[in-house]
Amino acid sequence: MEPIFTAEQLAEIKAYHLPYYIRSGLNPFLLLGYLALVLGPLNGPFYRFAQRLAGWLDNHLGFLRRAPVLRVVFQVLDKLWGETGWGTALLFGLCVDLTYKLVFLPADIYFGYILEHRYGMSTYTPLTFAKDELKDVLAGVVLVCSLVLGVYGLARRVRRWWLVLGVPMAVLLLLVSSVLDPYRSRAYFDQEPLEAGPLRTHMTELLARADITFADILVEKTSVASKRVQAYFAGQGPTRTIVLNDVLLQQFSEGEILAAVAHEAGHVNEAQWPNRIASALALVAFLFVIDWLLRRAAARGWFGAMRFADIRTLPLISLLYFSVMLTAAPVSAAFSREREREADRYALRLTKDPATFRQMLVKAARVNKMDPEPPRWIVIKGLTHPPVGERISDISVP
Repeated sequence: MEPIFTAEQLAEIKAYHLPYYIRSGLNPFLLLGYLALVLGPLNGPFYRFAQRLAGWLDNHLGFLRRAPVLRVVFQVLDKLWGETGWGTALLFGLCVDLTYKLVFLPADIYFGYILEHRYGMSTYTPLTFAKDELKDVLAGVVLVCSLVLGVYGLARRVRRWWLVLGVPMAVLLLLVSSVLDPYRSRAYFDQEPLEAGPLRTHMTELLARADITFADILVEKTSVASKRVQAYFAGQGPTRTIVLNDVLLQQFSEGEILAAVAHEAGHVNEAQWPNRIASALALVAFLFVIDWLLRRAAARGWFGAMRFADIRTLPLISLLYFSVMLTAAPVSAAFSREREREADRYALRLTKDPATFRQMLVKAARVNKMDPEPPRWIVIKGLTHPPVGERISDISVP
């Protein structure tokens, strides 16, 4: 049977992935180092800078508090925070977040632009790359502001804030998050309905056999940024859509596209509720631990904290989140790899065409430059898909 790669192709793929493996090994230590700095020697200077900047803005732009529309915004922010000082809190959070992005910007440029171009995987121009990086920064700003006002603001005013915030968020996580999935990627890529024709007809027939209802089949224009192929399902119930990127339509045959969609259909037929319930409970537990840490920090004066929910403890939440994710990643990834194997088996039962399914995996491995045999520690650390070499070898072709 034809090998996945020639010796030259395999050597190129190993060279392409090596910097990513080095980064994966070093990143936890680099992030821990940064968090140690912002919880230690940089904590005080960042907080004092935020105080001075907030004071300067209040002196020079305080008149905005009296503007007809902005007056309401300021009143809402005062109420959310429970007292004055939310400006310092927001600026401290943004200072921590934006400094992190600035420190790691050279690595982001190297891995996101230079390395990807070097191996022919990216179609970014400097301008489009910068635009997407800016979108990531703005998303981070929104997240930090929500965290500061939502967690710290509520914690300062409500004793059992973790229940008041955690339960509604858990319900939203259970019921709403998947419904919003189809709209997230549109912030980065244009989408349009797949045109009528044999592919759309055959895909509809395939999904009818799988008893999967959907709202539409969309083509995502990712070729402006990447040469990778991709297909996924987004949404739930009436918002469920099948998304095929335009590179997939250009590079793959109809049978290979149907094989990829059949694999994604396998995920739709997984039992979704156990994972969602576990995620919702984990969220409430995570907020409870944050509450415990904030109280310990206030009682012992950690990081200069003067009271409960002092904003100077914000990096402590990042450290907690990092620790939880690092610990949970190997377990979560192991379950994910098994789900991927089951999705492969489901696709083979649905299409009854192992030769085309294998051909689809081989072509995807070549186009996306997948390492067929990554280091074992990379797999254990958090690889969400089985190595493509294992997936291909598991397929029995008559």
